[in-house]
Amino acid sequence: MEIKLLISAIVAILALINPVHKILVITSLQEQFSPKELKYLSSKSSLTALIILISFLFLGHLIFTYVFHIELYAFRVTCGVVLFYNGITGLQKGMFLQLDQNVKLVDLSAVPIAMPMIAGPATITAAVTFPGHYGKIITILGITIAVGINLLLMLNAIRIGKLLNRFNLMNALIRITGLIVATIGAQMIFTGVQNFISTLTV
Repeated sequence: MEIKLLISAIVAILALINPVHKILVITSLQEQFSPKELKYLSSKSSLTALIILISFLFLGHLIFTYVFHIELYAFRVTCGVVLFYNGITGLQKGMFLQLDQNVKLVDLSAVPIAMPMIAGPATITAAVTFPGHYGKIITILGITIAVGINLLLMLNAIRIGKLLNRFNLMNALIRITGLIVATIGAQMIFTGVQNFISTLTV
């Protein structure tokens, strides 16, 4: 196994996951949930996302084409809309999630945190396409390690948040990250639309 390829895969997937966004999301939920519940939320969402990504690595084309009969561009547009809305919320209101009081922790861990925040269009696309470049073993290890690093940061999100608050950086960082997330969501929408249009000209 080539260590350089593994490191390259880990860095690429970690960049697509964007742990900073997840830290801020967990931090924004500390008023609604206890530290124990947030740790459960982080662990559950990470495990769910890992299962999703590994499943798409092996069955991606089959799942899209034969099971759900959907195209990747439709998936990109849908998840792009979710991320765009989430980013705008962070940009305007200084928080990423506004929750109904009756929301269940299990539901929240699946959507939107596991998907599309961790296992989103970009990371799923990487899971489907990376084996062709890195090989399946390296891609699996890369996904697992990247999700593990993201989980570690999510588990320590409250401590990191306190450090950011000490230097009055939290609110600014949330809004900047919100702008970036909204932009990523918009780009996903545009890419999905572009992919759709390209199918019409074939």
